[in-house]
Amino acid sequence: MQTNEQLLSVIENYLAQTDLPAEPELLYAPIGYSLAGGGKRLRPMLLLLACGIFSENIQHALPAAAAVEVFHNFTLLHDDIMDNAAVRRGKPSVYAKWGQNVAILSGDAMLIQAYRLLELIPRQWLPQVLSTFNTMALEVCEGQQYDMDFEQKAKVSVVEYMHMIELKTSALLAGAVVIGATLGGATESDCRKLRRFATELGLAFQLQDDLLDSYGDERLGKAIGGDILEGKKTYLMITAMSHADEPTREILRTAYRNPKLDNEQKIAAVKAVYDRLDVPRLTEQQIELRFDRALSILDTLTAPTERTVRMREFAQSLMGRKN
Repeated sequence: MQTNEQLLSVIENYLAQTDLPAEPELLYAPIGYSLAGGGKRLRPMLLLLACGIFSENIQHALPAAAAVEVFHNFTLLHDDIMDNAAVRRGKPSVYAKWGQNVAILSGDAMLIQAYRLLELIPRQWLPQVLSTFNTMALEVCEGQQYDMDFEQKAKVSVVEYMHMIELKTSALLAGAVVIGATLGGATESDCRKLRRFATELGLAFQLQDDLLDSYGDERLGKAIGGDILEGKKTYLMITAMSHADEPTREILRTAYRNPKLDNEQKIAAVKAVYDRLDVPRLTEQQIELRFDRALSILDTLTAPTERTVRMREFAQSLMGRKN
């Protein structure tokens, strides 16, 4: 099987060769712009790696890999509108560059393009793949709605938050690996196991993203403290609220909109609470739990252990682990 670097190159080449019409320009140019934006290509990588666990031939899975990446980017176009986000992957978002109406319509066209790509997979697998894809797509929408609901809720529990990110983040990863495994000829049992693997990996990935937003490095390409300044109910915030007394909760609730504090002071005030309540360590424990659980599931597949090496390596690189 190809190395992970070679697989990534295959994905990039396939996406680059996706034929988009030149006209109308304001419909299709934003799609090309979005797909050329790079990113980890996490979802198509997982799909091809899952296929490769069970089959030597992964070429027939490329259209499905492209479909999940196009679908993912479609969700980003609409997310940026909902979040009023001006930047995506270090450059102007489609919403900022072309405006709301273009971002909506181009996003709609991307969703249709994703289904057109699915038309290219071998017919014998199409019903099963479509079922998985449609379930995945609806779950992502449900997760986004819960995320928006949380903005208006005074109190969100850790259980509610984990369910939300399972839908918003993990569902797309889980759908990708199940589609890949299906196209590789995996049994239903192995598909179910890989769904659990990707769900746990997605939870670990999102929790790590929450942690890095407050305790990471700006060299990662993300301004530190953005979630705090937006007053987002992340795992760190929810965990802190559940461990704090009422005066401390008031600090957490109001720091981001306190007019007496500048942005650095707002971030420092909230992080001081996090540190006092040991929130970073508690978050790291949950990340470790989810990540270890994900890797252990790979050991239960019917495929030989050596067939899962690439998937394990990719999961470790995704989480910044060496082993």
